[in-house]
Amino acid sequence: QVQLVESGGGLVQAGGSLRLSCPASGRTFSSYTMGWFRQAPGKEREFVAAVSGSRSRTYYADSVKGRFTISRDNAKNTVYLQMNSLKPEDTAVYYCAAGAGVTLTFPNTYAYWGQGTQVTVSS
Repeated sequence: QVQLVESGGGLVQAGGSLRLSCPASGRTFSSYTMGWFRQAPGKEREFVAAVSGSRSRTYYADSVKGRFTISRDNAKNTVYLQMNSLKPEDTAVYYCAAGAGVTLTFPNTYAYWGQGTQVTVSS
């Protein structure tokens, strides 16, 4: 069973940066696609970014392209989300997710989820 624990959220001003981390348990970390999703109050869970397990290819939602960077360190079993130029609309609970054979932007295709970490961006 894969366990994910996100950290790094907090309160920042617009234009600031945060780096989220998600260490994962298990010996098969490198085979999983890792994704970041977010959910704001009253909204559905939204795809943010993903990195594949096969070639570590990265994918981003249009809303975060050029501002966020997803990466993975297989030696540390950790996926990261570097968030720059943060905007108030980025405010949400951010979730780390893992899965095999996923459809990248569809949260229901990821088997494992972290507990979430709150990101709040003030104006």
